[in-house]
Amino acid sequence: MSNRRACWRSVWRLRVLEAAIEGVLTPLRSIQEFMAAGGFVLWWIFVAAVLLWTLILERYWFFRRVLPQRRQAVKQQWMARVERRSWTARRVREALISQVDASMNVTLPVIQVLISLCPLFGLLGTVTGMIEVFDVMALKGTSDARAMAAGVSRATIPTMAGMVIGLSGLLSINRFRKRVKVETERLGDELAYTG
Repeated sequence: MSNRRACWRSVWRLRVLEAAIEGVLTPLRSIQEFMAAGGFVLWWIFVAAVLLWTLILERYWFFRRVLPQRRQAVKQQWMARVERRSWTARRVREALISQVDASMNVTLPVIQVLISLCPLFGLLGTVTGMIEVFDVMALKGTSDARAMAAGVSRATIPTMAGMVIGLSGLLSINRFRKRVKVETERLGDELAYTG
């Protein structure tokens, strides 16, 4: 009786393990099929997207964790000054605000370039996919619908991926620009000329 239970337990464990492995591999196969359907350009878009979202997450981290500390250090540096009304003090204030502003804007140009690059990669995928369709049409005429469908797939998937990534990045960079403007104005107000 106990051998039978042990046998069923081992079979059950094996099936659970197989189901877990299959559950992990199925999405990976889907991603691999998606990337294969999109062609080589989709890999470029993927690399650009990873880089873009790494920089976007870094900026979110900066605004949430680093900027408050930096703003506090600048305020302490300003309040440590004895006089805050002279021409020199005004230039020091402007320099402090500019330093914080520059640290907020440091990766925004790279993010903007990547946002612009993703749809262009998508268009490159469209061109290469359409070239593939025309090659199939030249070799086999319009009779090979499967080969033409693969080319159309290679034409549309990168375009869609590039647009989605570009739009998601565009939303983030607009938020960052508004935040930079607000934080710069807030810091300017906090560093008053009184003293």
